[in-house]
Amino acid sequence: MSEATVRSLRLDDMDRVASLVGRLTGRPRQGFLERRFAAADADPGACLACGVEGPEGLVGYASVRVQRGEFAAREAVAVLDLIGVAPEARGRGLGKALVDHLEHQLRAKGISLLKTQVNWSDTSLVQFFAGQGFQLSSILVLERDAAPLDPGLEASGPGRRERLDDSGELARDRVLVRSLRQGDLAEVVRIDQKLTGRKRADYFAAKVREMLTEVGVRVSLVAEEDGALTGYLMARVDFGEFGKVEPVAVLDTLGVHPDFEGSGIGHALLSQLLLNLSRLQIEAVQTQIGPEDAALSRFLRACGFQQSQRLLLAKVLPQP
Repeated sequence: MSEATVRSLRLDDMDRVASLVGRLTGRPRQGFLERRFAAADADPGACLACGVEGPEGLVGYASVRVQRGEFAAREAVAVLDLIGVAPEARGRGLGKALVDHLEHQLRAKGISLLKTQVNWSDTSLVQFFAGQGFQLSSILVLERDAAPLDPGLEASGPGRRERLDDSGELARDRVLVRSLRQGDLAEVVRIDQKLTGRKRADYFAAKVREMLTEVGVRVSLVAEEDGALTGYLMARVDFGEFGKVEPVAVLDTLGVHPDFEGSGIGHALLSQLLLNLSRLQIEAVQTQIGPEDAALSRFLRACGFQQSQRLLLAKVLPQP
């Protein structure tokens, strides 16, 4: 890697990164990069980005997000969702240098797990990550299009099903579902604690901040009855992570108050999410399911989710 230097990226690097992203993907993804750089500037602990400079200028980039609680994870997890090296600079170990730089920063923050996603058919990228010590994760990526749910049968909760009534009314028509607001935070945390046994206040506070600061990406929802929250759905729109060309919605968390299990609330939340996504012209929604989430997996598969062609790869980072 002679005559090349890896360093952290700054706000004034954004246009050069966008230009390189445009060369590699056909789209500069300026909006996505603006949000990513702004997030990294506002909270360096949440996003890390680095680039590699050669004699010809910026020839590579990589970025990670730090997740704290998504998909019910107990520990902070780093997600490498943006990496690229200019074609003329490949074969010089620059991709490895970018990953090594980020891993060093993550270890210094006490983060011991780095994940990424890759399409199974992208053999060169799969081989690259395998060479960096990544392994196939036991967690599955599930996805479906944003078409409405099948009105013939509603999956109302993990392992339970509920047919439509004689009027053909959908769950979202019987259950009041609305956008998540900042004032909902305490009640969402309380319900989640009943379900998980953990108080994830920091995680939900971060999700609410994300919702309020990223204009046009407010897709998180809550359900309520007589003014009391009965369920929640935390989702976001992915604008270019993992090399995707089109935006994809990511379902991070779905929960229903135990007293209302089987009443159609989970289905109503998911049904409303799909309706909102179709209005935003988002064509697909994705989530992750661990082997311990059998009930949630049954619910999502009954709602049309299928295993994605994307692989989830993970690498354990040795701590100093």
